[in-house]
Amino acid sequence: MLVGEIGIRARDLIRQVCDTEDVKIIKGVVAKDHIHLHVSRPPSLSESELVRRIKGRSGRKLLMEYPELKRRYWGGHFWAIGFGAWSSGNVTREMINEYLEHHRTKPNSNEQFILEK
Repeated sequence: MLVGEIGIRARDLIRQVCDTEDVKIIKGVVAKDHIHLHVSRPPSLSESELVRRIKGRSGRKLLMEYPELKRRYWGGHFWAIGFGAWSSGNVTREMINEYLEHHRTKPNSNEQFILEK
């Protein structure tokens, strides 16, 4: 569902939330059915709280702005439950960027939108 205009709007909403929360998007991709983010966040903001805010605010806005999504994802839930988060202690920034770059150029995929500005 994150293709075309909806994917662009999701990207913009995620950027807005991150700007509001003083979170820097280092690299990110909005794929057709999920997102990948490499971020730098303030220590006072946990991963789970950041994801809660991103999913809550963007999901609510997307459902309000696109009636076709509201019909498909009834019950007020756009995003799936859960998320994966990894710290980069033993992983270099280059390794993370390479992983995200792979998702950017995945063959046979629909449109993908870059999150970082």
